[in-house]
Amino acid sequence: MTLLALIVLIAVLAVVLVGLGVGLLVGSRRRQRVEPPRGGTDVIAPPPSEVEVEEPAEAPPAVVETPVAEAPVLEKPEGTASRLVRLRQRLAGSQSGLGRGLLALLSRDRLDEDTWESIEDTLLTADVGVAPTQELVEKLRTRMRVDGGQGVDVRAVLREELLALVDPDMDRRLQVSGAEGQPGVVLVVGVNGAGKTTSVGKIARILVAEDRSVVLGAADTFRAAAVEQLATWGERVGVDVVRGPEGTDPASVAFEAVKEGLDTGADTVIVDTAGRLQNKAGLMDELGKVKRVIEKQAPVTEVLLVLDATTGQNGMIQARVFSEVVDVTGIVLTKLDGSAKGGIVVAVQRELGVPVKLVGLGEGADDLAPFDAGAFVDALLG
Repeated sequence: MTLLALIVLIAVLAVVLVGLGVGLLVGSRRRQRVEPPRGGTDVIAPPPSEVEVEEPAEAPPAVVETPVAEAPVLEKPEGTASRLVRLRQRLAGSQSGLGRGLLALLSRDRLDEDTWESIEDTLLTADVGVAPTQELVEKLRTRMRVDGGQGVDVRAVLREELLALVDPDMDRRLQVSGAEGQPGVVLVVGVNGAGKTTSVGKIARILVAEDRSVVLGAADTFRAAAVEQLATWGERVGVDVVRGPEGTDPASVAFEAVKEGLDTGADTVIVDTAGRLQNKAGLMDELGKVKRVIEKQAPVTEVLLVLDATTGQNGMIQARVFSEVVDVTGIVLTKLDGSAKGGIVVAVQRELGVPVKLVGLGEGADDLAPFDAGAFVDALLG
């Protein structure tokens, strides 16, 4: 290549390089301009460092709600007066068949031997018992013979003799108070199915309605359902329930229940026991043990035997066996509202020499009432 040609090549490269530099400079300036709106002025975008960015507002701290366990709603048990009113109503509805039958027989124009035999059958069918039935029939025979004739008030005569048979003079008060600041201790016994655990809960309601403080002992430790059932009763009326694991020695639970009653100054401790079968000598011996262990701390003031009014003579067998083991002081007669066999009241009192103190009138929580002899006889007579 000649010198001239080399000079020409260098000149061309210089021109090209100068042209490229000018083009880059113009393009850079154009990119800095923003297309203005029509009829407006140029808007120059500020450099990124000058753009104000709005900081997002801080989110409020999350509130974690701690669940609060709701206190159980305590029920207000029904008072004794209204229970007695319902006693009359329920018994009048379910027991009046016995009374109506006796009144119809005694109101016949002629009281012959067949009539007196029918009266005896009516009383025996109602589970009055053989000896009380014979006694009542003999007294009625005498009264109707002496007072016989037109104008005799058959209903008044029958009421008077039935009331004497039920024995209104028996002391039916529950012994629920101890001596010298100790709580009263109520031991509740009976076979399974008679309503024993339910009766314990209902007795607690009666005492709470009288503003007494109560502790329950769940000593029926062989049935988990019985322990849970009693715990539910305790929650409903706000009383403490002493319990142990399934299979715990019943005597130890009873001991702890009485101990808590002493420590807390409770008015009454009620101990529910396992439903004992009367033909199981070992279980009956254990029931005697429960009573002995309790009395190491405080005397047992009341032993209540719960009987099903519909069991008839089988209930009488149970009553005899229990009375031999724990010295029963009172009877709780359940399911009386659904039975026309109210004569069991007379029979069991005669058998044990102890009064019926409470009667169950239905499935409701307050369907347990103090037994009232007058109300019972009036209900029998409708």
